[in-house]
Amino acid sequence: MPSPQDQLTIGLLGAGSVGSQVARALVEERAHISARVGADVRLAGVAVRDVDSPRDWRIPGELLTTDAEGLVDRVDVVVELIGGMDPAADLITRALRRGAAVVTGNKALLAARGAELAAAAAESGAPLLYEASVGGAIPILRPIQESLSGDRITKIMGIVNGTTNYILDQMDSTGAPFDSSLQEAQRLGYAEADPTADVEGHDAAAKAAILGNLAFHSPFTIDDVHCEGIREVTADDIEAAAASGYVIKLLAIAERLDGEDGPAGAVLRVHPTLLPRHHPLASVRGAFNAVFVVAENAGELMFYGQGAGGQPTSSAVLGDLVTAARQLRGGTTVTPAGPAEDSGSLPALSIDQAHTQYYVDMTVDEREGVIAEIARVFADHHVSIESMRQPGAVTLTGEVEAAADDGVTVQIVTHIAQERALAATVEALRDLEVVESIDSVIRVDVDR
Repeated sequence: MPSPQDQLTIGLLGAGSVGSQVARALVEERAHISARVGADVRLAGVAVRDVDSPRDWRIPGELLTTDAEGLVDRVDVVVELIGGMDPAADLITRALRRGAAVVTGNKALLAARGAELAAAAAESGAPLLYEASVGGAIPILRPIQESLSGDRITKIMGIVNGTTNYILDQMDSTGAPFDSSLQEAQRLGYAEADPTADVEGHDAAAKAAILGNLAFHSPFTIDDVHCEGIREVTADDIEAAAASGYVIKLLAIAERLDGEDGPAGAVLRVHPTLLPRHHPLASVRGAFNAVFVVAENAGELMFYGQGAGGQPTSSAVLGDLVTAARQLRGGTTVTPAGPAEDSGSLPALSIDQAHTQYYVDMTVDEREGVIAEIARVFADHHVSIESMRQPGAVTLTGEVEAAADDGVTVQIVTHIAQERALAATVEALRDLEVVESIDSVIRVDVDR
């Protein structure tokens, strides 16, 4: 390395909301950070596109540069906060190959090319740390990698996108529709002008890949994650969930399947989920994040905190920076940051193999025998019904009473069944003559 062990230089790539806070800490809290590392830590430069752009914190002009490659080539630790695929991937690889430590919060890059970056880190022995890529300030990746490394994680469920959690929480607490809740999230700065990555679930899917990668020691990518967003969640869905004691959350789920009634592997999925209001994740409000972990020996654990924002995320970045700097100074051997393909890896399975429950909201004809026909479809697909609710009146025989309007609403929650059977049941219901429309299908999680 170019610097002596009693001094370590830091190169920061990007000076957005998180990068500006990291730069501020490295300048204003240099003595504190250096004391934690046990060596003098100095910010050597900040690579940006435009040195004159306004920033959340005024970075000293002498630190700013547009030469990212030159900065990467002369520092001990590279902190990558520019995001995206290019040029981030090339700059990180360049740093790792020359033995520089890398700290990044680039979830999209890690979810797509994490194994490639881990291989570069393993080859040179350089640290590659990315706690900030999932959950903002929440320490979740290192506990999975280290504290739970001797345990066997079976399932992870996380609220890992603050934008969607804020929107769904607004819909639940105020009764507001999706569009106005999104607009409020944008007004408060929780949602981008283009919220596609958040509301379509892509941001959460990248984080699901990272969590699954570490939990199951397998090289998953975002392409292995089944992804559904929240655009189709309506105020009626929220109201129906509340009436039955549920709340709707967008969950990122990584689950191990042991192959008892199908292939062994892991299912990674992101979708709106009905949770009982007594579940710990159901109480996560606003733009906060939480990750719920189930392990064979540790049991149930939950990690909760601020999942986004410049200062919270900078906390995770700075924690990784201190760890990486200590490793460089001590000359410790660094464990590869991500798993390689080996005999312990789990294959990624289709969501068809998952076991879950369905909430089905449908409009049906208001005539005799409707309930019997619907029940027969469920029985034919070996899916049992846990509960059936009709917002309105039902006769003592279980038949839907006549109503003044065309059709009546029936809401069904199934027992746990394989996704393949549940999906086939819904398709069969669509073809049933007495079913006018399937208005909503949402998965249910009632593990607790």
